[in-house]
Amino acid sequence: MKTIIATALKPLLSAEGEFAFLDIREHGQYGEGHPFFCVSAPYSVIEERAPILVPRKDTFCILMDDGDGVAGLAHERLAALGYGNLLVLEGGAPAWAAAGYTLFKGVNVLSKTFGELVEHACGTPSISAEDLHARQKAGASLVVLDGRSPKEFNKMSLPGARSCPNAELGYRLPELVADESTPVIVNCAGRTRSIIGAQSLRNLGLKNPVFALRNGTQGWRLSGFELENGRRPDPQPKLGSASVALARARSAELVRSFGLSRIDMATLAGWMADETRTTYLLDVRTEEEYLAAHLDGARHAPGGQLVQATDEYLAVRNARIVLSDDIGLRAASTAIWLKGMGHEVYLLDADASRGPARGAEPCPQMAFAPWMPLSEVTTRPGLRLLDASRSMDYRAAHVAGAEWVTRARLPEQMAQGPILVIGRSAALVAGVVQRLRELGATEVAGNVSGPEDWRAAGLEVVSTPYTPPEEACIDFLFFVHDRHDDNLESARQYLAWELGLLDQLDAQERGVLNPVMATERETV
Repeated sequence: MKTIIATALKPLLSAEGEFAFLDIREHGQYGEGHPFFCVSAPYSVIEERAPILVPRKDTFCILMDDGDGVAGLAHERLAALGYGNLLVLEGGAPAWAAAGYTLFKGVNVLSKTFGELVEHACGTPSISAEDLHARQKAGASLVVLDGRSPKEFNKMSLPGARSCPNAELGYRLPELVADESTPVIVNCAGRTRSIIGAQSLRNLGLKNPVFALRNGTQGWRLSGFELENGRRPDPQPKLGSASVALARARSAELVRSFGLSRIDMATLAGWMADETRTTYLLDVRTEEEYLAAHLDGARHAPGGQLVQATDEYLAVRNARIVLSDDIGLRAASTAIWLKGMGHEVYLLDADASRGPARGAEPCPQMAFAPWMPLSEVTTRPGLRLLDASRSMDYRAAHVAGAEWVTRARLPEQMAQGPILVIGRSAALVAGVVQRLRELGATEVAGNVSGPEDWRAAGLEVVSTPYTPPEEACIDFLFFVHDRHDDNLESARQYLAWELGLLDQLDAQERGVLNPVMATERETV
């Protein structure tokens, strides 16, 4: 196994070649502090995540752990999958910090830092919660659009807001706003998507006044106003013929004014067959549209979420990113921000709604055998029951007597005797089964199931709010985790964290982020 020290790795992160810097620690460890260009690829699900994040097996990959040797285990698994260009960071995250480099708290750090930079560079106007509330109370004409995912909108939303994920804003706006004088306010839960959504509309050259809601739903609550919970998002409006024509024209104008690049299907085919470069093909439309029809090989990455959480969809820096859409506006508005984050991005000249593929994209999975039915739990003498669920799921509900385990911390003595690994996730169960076999277990089986299945099998299901203890829950990020559950102090801490991201950047990290500014633009 080859290794590299932090001071040798740091300059490589601004080189022109492709690389993937993978943090193989669990999600909670990652969120407590990681290098700026590092992407989360937990060892517990490495077989599932690696092929999605790093599709080309020859990609130069650097693996980072907590200085505890888990990167070596991940190295073995990736090598077994065919990855052949792997290095391990000596000493892991602690060594990175010891070398004087920053470990950034939180998740989606690069995207959120970029959002703060966009506000500074573009002068994106914002509106306070107090101002918006006063306008609503006075009955002013305005439209509030929530740029988050429908699921997040359902959890909590502003009174009077409508769900319209960021990439849909410019596309759907003609059907949502009656005239060019109506102010449009874009909100999210914090800051980033409010800023990016509002600036995306401003990039279109609209006459409507457009504002980002300062500090989003968290700022709304901190100002003493109530949120709504459990609202079902309205379906996105279908475009009329005039709106379709307008979207085409606006897409063409964004391509011209922001210097975006287009490719055709023949070029894409050549790139996808190229074994020397990584090409991601991402469909930025809604989930409903993607499921109905998409191009072969395209993964679903709704544009707003792709910009907000780029590190959840791709890990290879300096790769080619090709965006798929129907008439181009959503792809173009997304490409502007990816380009600003230092990515090589292209728009595909093809209508994804006419693609031959249907349904959800296949997810890489690791098979395990044998499968043991739950009926054997009470009849098999000496059976050891291990639960590989997420730690918070285990706390909420697990079979009485089942021990919680995580693949990254399985002691050798755990591999003794007959074992059944249960859990809600096939990837987590399979990972624990594999590791137990590696530790010498000879009688180990799995069963992917949850509380309803356990109860149906006659097993006692219990909850333990404080077990496993917090220090063991390395898969859960406690960092301001309850900011959406009306913990106002947690919300304050989170917003302060977002606002402080830019000050943490060094010259190398800051140099990658360059919001793309439009040349002289026509109003469409």
